[in-house]
Amino acid sequence: MALIETKEITKIYRLGDIDLQALSGVSASVEKGEFVAVMGPSGSGKSTFMNIIGCLDTPTSGEYLLEGTSAGDLGRDERAAIRNTKIGFVFQGFNLLSRTSALENVELPMLYDGLPAKERREKARAALKSVGLEGREAHHPNQLSGGQQQRVAIARALVNDAPIILADEPTGNLDTKTSREIMELFAKLNRESNITIILVTHETDIAAYSRRVIRFLDGCIVSDEVK
Repeated sequence: MALIETKEITKIYRLGDIDLQALSGVSASVEKGEFVAVMGPSGSGKSTFMNIIGCLDTPTSGEYLLEGTSAGDLGRDERAAIRNTKIGFVFQGFNLLSRTSALENVELPMLYDGLPAKERREKARAALKSVGLEGREAHHPNQLSGGQQQRVAIARALVNDAPIILADEPTGNLDTKTSREIMELFAKLNRESNITIILVTHETDIAAYSRRVIRFLDGCIVSDEVK
């Protein structure tokens, strides 16, 4: 059973009197422990695809299965519960709360679980340690470099032990050296913890860290290559 599977999914956005078809019958599957790069030009459908598998959006038609269970037509609360337990998100812009410490930023996903504060802090510290930020727990985002901020975001994605990380252009705001460090961290998490990583990028050198590349064009998958 695939961890993630889409069956002939389409997505149509209504813009006034115009229907915009973002996805056209996309079928794909991802097994547990894969490291997949999703590529394609702007408007190709790659971000819409990621939003659907991340339960941030729903398909217009077709089926999305997560761990064998239909997830494409769930309600808002059910999709939120899946995002909080099964999927960690890492974005280009880090999405950290500026007036909150690194430790508190990492604790955020656990606030919905009702964990005692002591347990939240212990798990957040362990997550920060796993991304190389031990000793930076009290720092606020403006006291951290871009690479360190992205590491905080990765720790936040890891803290609920989600089996999947979805990363949308995670190195887009970083210089070349820092980008390499972040991608090496993703590769290590994939290799050592068997975390499934699906990464949207338009950069070939970033995609090179993955073991499989899916390319989108005009709402369709045009190639799917395992290295």
